[in-house]
Amino acid sequence: MSLSRYRNRQQAGAVLAEKLLPYREENILVLAVPRGGVPVAVPIARTLDAELDLIIPRKITTPQQPELAVGAVCEDGEVLLNRHLVNYFKLSREDIDRLAAGEVAEIKRRLQLYRGGRPPAAIGGRTVIVVDDGVATGFTITAALRFARKKQPRKLILAVPVAPPDTVAKLAGEADVLVCPLQPEFFTAVGQFYDEFPQLTDREVISFLAKEQ
Repeated sequence: MSLSRYRNRQQAGAVLAEKLLPYREENILVLAVPRGGVPVAVPIARTLDAELDLIIPRKITTPQQPELAVGAVCEDGEVLLNRHLVNYFKLSREDIDRLAAGEVAEIKRRLQLYRGGRPPAAIGGRTVIVVDDGVATGFTITAALRFARKKQPRKLILAVPVAPPDTVAKLAGEADVLVCPLQPEFFTAVGQFYDEFPQLTDREVISFLAKEQ
């Protein structure tokens, strides 16, 4: 039976976990992108008997157009820029640094909240699987993959339940392995490929993670 949609994030995670079974004997770290990537990542970590931690990329937006990402950033503050939009909005380096600083502060706040004071997991030398509940343009997840790559994993895998084919093609060069079972030609939003796609709260994310410790 061909796959056309998922029941919920947990079922999507189970589908990914089965496809990731060949890596089970490796020293695996699963990095979930909160909020939606966490319930996808939990079945993967359980099936592979792997450590679970978080990676949080954030869009950088402008007050004028908050829905457009002029950049993306992770906790180290290194910015991935959308040059076209940066030029269009005539943003200076100072503008970008200021906007990025606000997002980095939010990333660190969330990491502290979600981890509850636990130290970050070591990435170097391990097989690292970055997990989200789906990808649209791939811009923000690229920042996450580049952040993880700088930590020198032995192997970097991106596992997402759904993404359009052109995005998959763009992301193929950012990871050593890309697992994406559903690649629809007609793609509007990630949520259209789930029967249940609720917005998760911080409390729910913390609850998912607490059960895995």
